[in-house]
Amino acid sequence: MMQINLISDTVTKPTKGMLKAMMEAEVGDDVFKTDPTVNKLQAKIAKMFGMEDALFFPSGTMANQTAIKLHTQPGDRMFCDKWAHVYNFEGGGAAFNSGVTSHLIDGDRGMFTAKQLFDAVSGRTDIHVPWARLVVVENTTNKGGGACWDYEELLKIRKICTDHNLALHLDGARIFNALVAKNETPKQYGEIFDTISVCLSKGLGAPVGSVLLGSKLHIEKALRIRKLFGGAMRQAGYLAAAGIYALDNHIERLAIDHTRAKVIGVALQNCKLIKYVEPIETNIVIFNVIDSINEEDFVNRLKKAGISLISMGQGKLRMVTHLDFTEEMLEMVVSTLENI
Repeated sequence: MMQINLISDTVTKPTKGMLKAMMEAEVGDDVFKTDPTVNKLQAKIAKMFGMEDALFFPSGTMANQTAIKLHTQPGDRMFCDKWAHVYNFEGGGAAFNSGVTSHLIDGDRGMFTAKQLFDAVSGRTDIHVPWARLVVVENTTNKGGGACWDYEELLKIRKICTDHNLALHLDGARIFNALVAKNETPKQYGEIFDTISVCLSKGLGAPVGSVLLGSKLHIEKALRIRKLFGGAMRQAGYLAAAGIYALDNHIERLAIDHTRAKVIGVALQNCKLIKYVEPIETNIVIFNVIDSINEEDFVNRLKKAGISLISMGQGKLRMVTHLDFTEEMLEMVVSTLENI
């Protein structure tokens, strides 16, 4: 039986071309900043976004947590959506690593408006309340079903941050999915955000790694925080080579993942066991089963058919299309949903 893994876009394995690039990579010791392939990746992605500098990390969580720490001091306040990855799925790192208070905004599908942010940051600023320091935006939104932020709204959010002396960080784990879906450019985002984290091991298909982008001063500080968090690596060029290959070869093809996700969405809407399917913009499909069946039972029934997916909690189930999800697999998923 064919096995189809739709748990996440992190499950991809390197393509033959990517493996070749990794095996042929020139490497050094990145702790001493002498790995030429790591340096090339950092310079390449910084240039793409029009930002001054970049730093390679083992994971997106570490990159995000580093950004939070470099923008805040213990006791400060961070603003993010109630569904934000930095709050829900990073192990409580913002509290543990940086000692910050998280102010959760009640947005829609992981996205809040500029007005909601203004209302949150306005008001008393005396010693009885935490010092407002940082705003975090996640694009695309994971728990929001791969939703993409409106660029004009982000410009308004930038102005509020500037007016209130707040740093603005982008959790861009799937930023390239948003760029492809909305026909936007990396430099548009580099102009808005103080720091940006970009994951290479999701839709782009690299095996490991994320990059944090920012000013020279931000990255100089991030280098120390990465060391403090235990994220400094040695011959990391083998991994960086995969990232370079992904940036050169796997961005435009994300549109294929988006199309296949929408096909799955239609099949789910036509399935009598499904109550609701979130709007689909990119490669994430989130849906709810009808009240009369158990979501765990639904997951197990699909697993017996060779299809793996995941629960997001609160009755939400998730499928994520990716590089290793083929047209043949898509046909099997659609057929299974039609006959389940």
